[in-house]
Amino acid sequence: MSRKQQWLTALMILVIIVMGSGCTANHTTSTRQASSTSSAKVAASTSRKAKAKAAVIDWTKPSETKAYPTITTQNPITLTVSLAKQRVYITQHDQLVYTMYCSTGMHDSTPHGTFHIIDRGAHFYNPHERMGAKYWTSFKDTTYLFHTVPTDEAGHYIRKEAQYLGKKPSSHGCVRLSIPDAHWINQHVPNGTTVIIK
Repeated sequence: MSRKQQWLTALMILVIIVMGSGCTANHTTSTRQASSTSSAKVAASTSRKAKAKAAVIDWTKPSETKAYPTITTQNPITLTVSLAKQRVYITQHDQLVYTMYCSTGMHDSTPHGTFHIIDRGAHFYNPHERMGAKYWTSFKDTTYLFHTVPTDEAGHYIRKEAQYLGKKPSSHGCVRLSIPDAHWINQHVPNGTTVIIK
């Protein structure tokens, strides 16, 4: 083998070695990137699941663990319904004292404005809507109410509807609440109490 052939053979071997190293490096980088992407996807998925789990609202319990506010003539409350946040904010002397999860009317069907509590009752059923509710308290005429998540004709709570509490509008205009929250308003909030919906 001539010196020129030896030199060409050595050069080819060197090229093969360098190319092989490059492929290995690229493969390793690729594997690292895939692993990193996979880890990021798993972390994002876990984060979404954790948020979804944290976002579960128990419609059978009060919205907060602290006691409901005490209402007196000297300490009246105002109920402010936030349509954007699906919350009812209870204030006394302009101080927030309690927050309730709610579900308002679909297609912006809950009236906007300032109203007052005028009446109350234990339960109702609307055959046209095939839904009822318990612990209703009206704030405008007798059409718009605070009440529990909906019930069926037999008075059983409709779980499928209850899952929207605090998350999105799902009523026909009324303000749905958890069972204890609706019961508290029904039993303790006096007629004439201001209700602001915005």
